[in-house]
Amino acid sequence: VITAAAELAGTRYGADTQADIRLRVVGDHVRSALMLMTDGVTPGNEARGYVLRRLLRRSIRSMRLLGVNEPVLPELLPISKGLMEQSYPEVAGQWERVSQVAYGEEEAFRRTLAAGTQIFDLAAGQARSRQSGVLSGDQAFQLHDTYGFPIDLTLEMASEAGLTVDSDRFRMLMQEQKDRAKADARAKKGGTVNTEAYRSLRAAGETPFLGFTDLSVDSRVRGIVSDGTLVQVARPGDVVEVVLDETPFYAEAGGQDADHGVLTGSGLALDVLDVQRPIQGLVVHKVLVNEGELAAGARVLAQVDGPARFAACQAHTSTHIVNAALRQMLGQGTHQAGSYNKPGYLRFDFNATQGLSAAMRGELEGIVNTAIRDDFEVTDRELPLDEAKALGAQAMFGEKYGEVVRMVELAGPWSRELCGGTHVARTSQIGLVNLIGEQSVGSGIRRVEALVSNEAFERFAAERALVATLSDTLKTQPDQLTDRVEKLLAQLKAAEKQIEEFRNRELVRVAEEYARRAVVVNGFRLVLDRVKGATGADLRTLALAVRTELGAEASVVAIVNSSDDKSAIAVATNEAARTRGARAGRLVGVGAAELGGRGGGKDDFAQGGGPKSGPAVTEALNAVRDAVAAL
Repeated sequence: VITAAAELAGTRYGADTQADIRLRVVGDHVRSALMLMTDGVTPGNEARGYVLRRLLRRSIRSMRLLGVNEPVLPELLPISKGLMEQSYPEVAGQWERVSQVAYGEEEAFRRTLAAGTQIFDLAAGQARSRQSGVLSGDQAFQLHDTYGFPIDLTLEMASEAGLTVDSDRFRMLMQEQKDRAKADARAKKGGTVNTEAYRSLRAAGETPFLGFTDLSVDSRVRGIVSDGTLVQVARPGDVVEVVLDETPFYAEAGGQDADHGVLTGSGLALDVLDVQRPIQGLVVHKVLVNEGELAAGARVLAQVDGPARFAACQAHTSTHIVNAALRQMLGQGTHQAGSYNKPGYLRFDFNATQGLSAAMRGELEGIVNTAIRDDFEVTDRELPLDEAKALGAQAMFGEKYGEVVRMVELAGPWSRELCGGTHVARTSQIGLVNLIGEQSVGSGIRRVEALVSNEAFERFAAERALVATLSDTLKTQPDQLTDRVEKLLAQLKAAEKQIEEFRNRELVRVAEEYARRAVVVNGFRLVLDRVKGATGADLRTLALAVRTELGAEASVVAIVNSSDDKSAIAVATNEAARTRGARAGRLVGVGAAELGGRGGGKDDFAQGGGPKSGPAVTEALNAVRDAVAAL
């Protein structure tokens, strides 16, 4: 690998001490990255994935410092693979996946380098001009926030440039950004960022969640919050927040949507619209008072919408299955990067450098539905965090966990995740999952979306009905539908091409006719005319064709395409006309002004338009004629 890297860089190992260091970095890092990826690690922002990402990026950047700006991993990684597979046959078995991951990571990093390196060089130059050895935290934050430049790379490049980075300022700006995001989230979810009322109610103790076992709980109203202030009473029509001594309602968390349901009591009827945890340990119910006056201290019956909860459980367990299926397909280095699920729907984000092919999407959907049909038992238990991690339980990156955690398992080790959400008892209760989309949602992050249970069946049924309708309309069998549609599209494309040829021939014929109607004004051959029903492209083509027909003499063409409520004008001039001062951009502006609009373009061709038609078209053409006459 070192020899190949030296050849790419146009140097020889041993010729330069600094270059030798970089070549050794490349040789070591390429080999280490290959073995990590063979073991299933994927570039990411945590644990082994982060180590792998740094190995790959240091290799790529070392080659750039040696003067190689083209992709290097497609050249170097196969060499390492050829050497390592002799002792480790699994390298060959994993090669297709490993190479795709590595090449995708290099492409993404090259884009980051292209955007950020120039900004870094400028910032470093400014620091030197100030005779300062420190790169400001604001500039480091801009590189990270705007250009996706990782702070570790900024620190490394700064060190190579003989600079340090104001890391304290950088961390402060990062924390401010996180605080703003949290404040925005609280404002959206809690309706207010003032937590004083919540803390007052939290002082009486946490809100026990009984919803794992009970969907109906008799409870006492601990307090009522309206616009961030504690109130004693809520009346019909009021939308307020209610805190209960204990609740069966699941507060939105871990990607699972909040429960809905009702609170009832003596003369009371309230709809539960949303459930959140604005501060740790306190569950807040956003309610609409339909009947009666709700007072603090009142007894109510809290009832969760049972069918909606079951549907939410189906969707949440499905995200765990999707997670396990992706890890099975892409390797154990694949990690969750976010999720959201609600009755009938889920989305799941994961780290990946490339999208899933159609075949891979089909494979994913197959693994998920096989797990559903296999009727895995879904269990949960509480245990120390270290013990859960030792068992291989997946944790959400960046999430904070206590010393004791809840671990949800599907068929034991097949899927283990730290999770506080609600789930079905067995995977067969999900019924069906229909994968409906896969896309990028950020650098190195992909998202799959799916419908669950009844919604999944309804989607399949709708697609089946669509296939049946198309098959009937096109008089073909469902399994031949793709070929039939492809043939129709080919015929349509051929017909559109033929129509375009007919249109162009007609435009040439019209251009010849317009050119014969040219008049001489102030020594210019001038064509002033109008058309109807032409597209913008047709108008341009026609004006240029007329200009060609007029030949080399100084010529100006102005054509207006009008309809009942608007008009467009195109002006074309040839070289001889422009030499005498006829500029299409200025002339179109004169004409467009009479149409109630504006125009612009270059000296040889320009377009414009406005809302006026009818007599305004004649005035526009006359204005162009007068402008030409005045040259």
